[in-house]
Amino acid sequence: MNTVLEIDKLSKHFGSLVAVDDISFSVEKGNVYGLLGPNGSGKTTTLGMILNVVNPTKGTWRWFGKTHSTDSLKKIGAIIERPNFYPYLSAVKNLETVAIIKQAPFSRIEEKLETVDLLHRKDDRFSAFSLGMKQRLAIAAALLNNPEVLILDEPTNGLDPQGIIKIREIIKQIASTGTTIILASHLLDEVEKVCSHVVVLNKGKSIYCGTVENMSGELGYFELGAASTGELINMLEAMPYFEKITRMQNLVSATLKTDLNAEELNEMLVKSGIFLSHLVKRKNNLEQQFLNLIKNETDDTTAKNRME
Repeated sequence: MNTVLEIDKLSKHFGSLVAVDDISFSVEKGNVYGLLGPNGSGKTTTLGMILNVVNPTKGTWRWFGKTHSTDSLKKIGAIIERPNFYPYLSAVKNLETVAIIKQAPFSRIEEKLETVDLLHRKDDRFSAFSLGMKQRLAIAAALLNNPEVLILDEPTNGLDPQGIIKIREIIKQIASTGTTIILASHLLDEVEKVCSHVVVLNKGKSIYCGTVENMSGELGYFELGAASTGELINMLEAMPYFEKITRMQNLVSATLKTDLNAEELNEMLVKSGIFLSHLVKRKNNLEQQFLNLIKNETDDTTAKNRME
């Protein structure tokens, strides 16, 4: 895959405050990356540095293989602040102003308004738009130069549930065209529903970078049901694949210690005379995985401090 962004040991200090602490990760073309972390974890500062808005204390980054290249920024569309348009102008007129600045043709304006589902409101003043509509207009503006990469900082912040769902749908639609997206958010649910990859930040440090699916090292667990729960538990306990087996009313939870897919397990149980009425393989949701990462990072830091 093509690497569009490489960040190498990037840090930013504001006096004694370390906002970003020696982070490194890369972004591959065509994926949706979530920059995930609580408020104050360094997400916005990181975006500011890679967009040449904030000067780094140390470290480097490369867009499309070029170090600190301003030309590369022409291939990027970004929203890192609240939408800022002329309130008395219509959506079209505001985008015409942006198009002039970006040297983008006016012919793209209606296309981008359609992408964000605002074409039917193109002649309405910006001041009449809801917060969600203002955010969608900002996305349209960021798309006017047909960027290869779209950067969004907390795009659903402050929106109602309907507005959040709409923004998610738009992000997925844009990603389906092959545009690489970097999405900063403190909302676990947002990252889980939209992103293919995630970079987890905590107190300025990167504590995970990889796919959302593989965010934890856990193998997952099975939820199983059968006519005789007792016989099912006895059979599972005799197998070498599970580290923990728990009865849950009419179901059984079996936590894996070695990898095993559902088809293999079902086949083995059938051969032993146990026919399942319920079989689902699960992993902990992103929230639990995130909390585990933060806990492990805190435990490691505490242990290191004690050794010192």
